[in-house]
Amino acid sequence: MNATAPNSVWTPQGWRGDASGERIVPGIANLHSHAFQRAMAGMAERQTNPADSFWTWRETMYRFAARFTPEALYAVAAQLYVEMLEAGYTSVCEFHYLHHAPDGRPYADPAAMSRALIAAARDTGIRMTLLPVLYMTGGFDERPLGERQRRFGHEVDAYLRLLDTLRAEQDATLRVGCCLHSLRAVPPAPMREVLAALPGDSRVHVHIAEQVAEVEDCVAVRGARPVHWLLDNAAVDERWTLVHATHLDDGEVQDIAGSGATVAICTTTEANLGDGLFPLRDYLDAGGHWGVGSDSHISVSPVEELRWLEYGQRLITRRRNIAVSVGADGSDSVGETLLRGVAASAARSTGFAAAELAGDTLVLDRDAPAFAGATDGDYVDRWLFSGNRNLVREVFVAGERVVADGRHRDAEAIARRYGETLRALLAD
Repeated sequence: MNATAPNSVWTPQGWRGDASGERIVPGIANLHSHAFQRAMAGMAERQTNPADSFWTWRETMYRFAARFTPEALYAVAAQLYVEMLEAGYTSVCEFHYLHHAPDGRPYADPAAMSRALIAAARDTGIRMTLLPVLYMTGGFDERPLGERQRRFGHEVDAYLRLLDTLRAEQDATLRVGCCLHSLRAVPPAPMREVLAALPGDSRVHVHIAEQVAEVEDCVAVRGARPVHWLLDNAAVDERWTLVHATHLDDGEVQDIAGSGATVAICTTTEANLGDGLFPLRDYLDAGGHWGVGSDSHISVSPVEELRWLEYGQRLITRRRNIAVSVGADGSDSVGETLLRGVAASAARSTGFAAAELAGDTLVLDRDAPAFAGATDGDYVDRWLFSGNRNLVREVFVAGERVVADGRHRDAEAIARRYGETLRALLAD
């Protein structure tokens, strides 16, 4: 087995092959992650209300979040990042709002929870864009945070100090950006103050238009739909990533695409929460940038995110092969279109240069039955649409191999720590 990645690489222009016969594809950027939620995957699947939705799921999440310490967060995040790497994610945008102790008091080191995530990323070898979240209010009416939200909260000055502290720790595989939890959690004046204080190259991520109720509340209080309001009140450009953006009108689809921002689509979480389906075909037609994220981590698989992004479109249109970009630079292959989409958005959302991300690659298992007789023209489609066996054999991040024979180098030790931690979190 090669200690360095071979040279037969799939690029947006097609396969660039050599005599090795290996099949290499770009590592996938996971544009949206709440690491701690991996520990509760599968634990919110019992009906609590005939109208169960995101809002009832959130009650379960709040109860679970209250149990985390920095040590527990490290153990859970490390397990998650191992799973991401083995599945083919080579970088993660960590949307981090679990800042303080459960009663809302900062830890002795106000960056303790952030540093737990950084340590987990460094120890597992995944590339990270850490996005500390500004979370100030409990709704568009600017009500105070509830008791279970206290550990999420910051005032502007403390939040900017946290960003300054964490930026000092950036290195070849760590970037620190800015994150506004949502328009309902950040009032207009603090939003403007924070954005004005950011370095010019800072990435900015925000949840937006995830649920219908959020859209309705924004219209009622601010007189505009969330995406319209944001585009009218902030200089949204290619540095921005709008997470979900599920509920858009036709003008918002066009305006996001025109802004240069990226939409982070989290298909499996959006399906699990019953949020809705992103208008993918219209957005592709508008030339919009997009990527995927595993969000709540009920699935940790870029294959499943991409496959169900396409399948959701098929179900609502009752047609096949929706995500294609036929044209001079396009392809009639769904798999190639999807892979090009996530590859094109990675640098914009993560803040890493495209040249840096070029060292993040996946070696597919060319000997797997799913690839029997495969050609350059169907390899990507077979990878994404031929079953549930993980076909990633090796993973390289910044040129360093972190997964071999489908297994992370430290998987067993990290899994043991995770098991001990989860049992402690669930103990009454």
